[in-house]
Amino acid sequence: MAQYTAEILWQRGEQDFLGNTYSRRHSLRFDGGAEVPGSSSPHVVPLPMSDASAVDPEEMFVASLSNCHMLWFLTMAVKRKFVVDRYFDAAIGVMEKNAEGKTAMTVVTLRPQVTFSGANMPTREQIDQMHHRAHEECFIANSVKTEVRCEPVYRDS
Repeated sequence: MAQYTAEILWQRGEQDFLGNTYSRRHSLRFDGGAEVPGSSSPHVVPLPMSDASAVDPEEMFVASLSNCHMLWFLTMAVKRKFVVDRYFDAAIGVMEKNAEGKTAMTVVTLRPQVTFSGANMPTREQIDQMHHRAHEECFIANSVKTEVRCEPVYRDS
């Protein structure tokens, strides 16, 4: 078993809390020491109470799925002796009403574009297999009920 921690700190200061005009900006600190500015999404709480330049929970959700998939993909590639030079993903999450009528992330689409080099180049089938296996192994994807899609982007498409 492993434990992971995150510290979230919001402070009111002199803001008008009961008037509901307070800033949702806060700090996120992770167990490795990284600190990131957080906020509600401007799609959920309008500006200026939200901070569009900060990371919101919905973005972190999409990023965590994409990040976990990438790390597993790199593991799959190195085990097969494929050299990955670059991995880029423009992941997208859709928030809408789910089947129970609750607002939820209903679909996250990963769109990884991977560049390889070296003598041992993978076929499309091998790349697809590695993405499939990475998805099956991803702890985050295995932890949520949101449908997670992976649609690799190929340079010759």
